[in-house]
Amino acid sequence: MRVLLIGANGYIGRFVADRLLADPAVQLTALGRGDDADVRFDLASGSPGALTRFLDAVHPGVVVNCAGATRGGARELTRHNTVAVATVCEALRRSGCGARLVQIGCSAEYGPSQPGSSTAEDAVPRPGGPYGVSKLAATELVLGSGLDAVVLRVFSPAGPGTPAGSPLGRLAEAMRRAMQSGDGELKLGGLGAQRDFVDVRDVARAVHAASLSAAQGVINIGSGRAVRLRDAAAVLARVAGYGGALHELDGPAGALRTAIGHPRPDPDHAPPVAYPYPDGCGSWQQADVRTARDRLGWRPRIGLEESLADIWMEAACRI
Repeated sequence: MRVLLIGANGYIGRFVADRLLADPAVQLTALGRGDDADVRFDLASGSPGALTRFLDAVHPGVVVNCAGATRGGARELTRHNTVAVATVCEALRRSGCGARLVQIGCSAEYGPSQPGSSTAEDAVPRPGGPYGVSKLAATELVLGSGLDAVVLRVFSPAGPGTPAGSPLGRLAEAMRRAMQSGDGELKLGGLGAQRDFVDVRDVARAVHAASLSAAQGVINIGSGRAVRLRDAAAVLARVAGYGGALHELDGPAGALRTAIGHPRPDPDHAPPVAYPYPDGCGSWQQADVRTARDRLGWRPRIGLEESLADIWMEAACRI
């Protein structure tokens, strides 16, 4: 099976590449903007015609799109998350390769949900910010393309390679600094949010399964369990061997005004508002993952403690 992987150098893409390369039946070609890609191509600025010619030459059976942007203004997010996907869909429609498309979506497409609820694929999406809007627009382009396609809506990925700027990445860095300086207490803010964390290696397994399946439409990829960030902080402290006290700076209202690991701001010199979860999803997200089980035969295997241990190992090695 020939697979074209777009975005192989990204957080999720790196693990998808490893998973696909471990399958001896897969011939993998990586397309991206980096120098180490097999083929250099910028989806946000490249033409569908140029991509079509490449698809006709390589003739993949599956195209996996892990490319995209998580940060930036509305214009940048639209270019990299929506226009880029429009280019992929149009190129696949023009090409004679007949490839299946596996698109990586995001739980931010759903927006806020009711605390205690599990969000299923038939929930009406109400994204709460430009990132979720740009990803939802990409999903709608894929679903309306007429292609053999599936969108995996990934909830909160965790584990090795977690970006330092993510909530769990900032939490690990704050703990590393506290241990390095011998601080007996760690003051943290923004710990009230609850998210459905899923290990990035389990996400890669889901992509592999989706590549081999005939499933179409939207499929949630998560653990099926929301975890409060303060509980994740306690697990991380145990994994790291941090014996100090963990103090939450503010209650639910103040938590949204204090970034993880940052001290309480001086009211006379307050920094800009810093949201620990800038995904527009409010205080709660939990996936209903029954569709992934039924249509992909997929279940998460790696627990949050193992994911956090890997995040900590990387943070602890930072100089």
